[in-house]
Amino acid sequence: MSSLSLIEKFSACLARSRAGFIDRLGALFGTGELDDSFYEELEEVLIAGDVGINSSLQIVADLRESARTLGLKERREVKNLLKERLIEILNPGDALPFAENRPHVILLVGVNGSGKTTTAAKLANYHKKQGKKVMLVAGDTFRAAAIEQLEIWAERAGANLIKQQAGSDPAALYFDAVNAARARNTDVVIGDTAGRLHSKYNLMEELKKIYRVIGRHHPGAPHEIYLVIDATTGQNAIAQARHFNQALPLTGIILTKLDGTARGGIVVGIQDELKIPVLFIGLGEKIEDLVHFDPEAFIGALLG
Repeated sequence: MSSLSLIEKFSACLARSRAGFIDRLGALFGTGELDDSFYEELEEVLIAGDVGINSSLQIVADLRESARTLGLKERREVKNLLKERLIEILNPGDALPFAENRPHVILLVGVNGSGKTTTAAKLANYHKKQGKKVMLVAGDTFRAAAIEQLEIWAERAGANLIKQQAGSDPAALYFDAVNAARARNTDVVIGDTAGRLHSKYNLMEELKKIYRVIGRHHPGAPHEIYLVIDATTGQNAIAQARHFNQALPLTGIILTKLDGTARGGIVVGIQDELKIPVLFIGLGEKIEDLVHFDPEAFIGALLG
């Protein structure tokens, strides 16, 4: 995928964000001198775009200082500074190196409705295209529909699937999955989990149990834990990430449904406040609609 086509994909996905965010920024960065009213309005635009209050205030403070140091006088001169600052915040991060003791295990967690099951399939397709042998684990044993859904997606992705009956113990399922993956010389295991409210203690404890079982039977695993977040939840996504990160050592975030929100700035807010890298973005419903996050392409699409 070329850089240009990626920018185009992000632009299409961010259409709703651009409709309000870009229009306001375009007017703000038009002709005129830099003054307090400019910085105050910029704060409002960033906050309205779900960048977050703390992050927005710090970004604007940094721009003030940079503009003063560089001797900038015109509003239009600050736009590139804003782009550079946002790209700096969005350190892309990289997926961790594949484990020497295969399989490399990736666990997906998140609240109900965030898109974990379809994301698991998209991630399987992504790794299949890298030449990896992939196994999916239907770890959402609380929903029979989730198991059936992942079975269909696994076939489309050309990945093996490990499942049990609905209502079975997910930790026991992961024990079986790790053993099966080793026996089949699998490169990557991608595990779905049941959606759970981040504020529910017993459900989070169950997630910790899955984590312990995987690690006990495959030292070092899970090697990566991705939090799948629905971008339309806005600032609540940051609260979700904070709670899940307290329960498990998150290594990355996958942001879904970005095309359904007008607040694309949530990507900046999450990464700035929690320092957890956004690694993938879901850009649609098709199995290939998952792309590795590119900060420059994203900010280029967001700001124009």
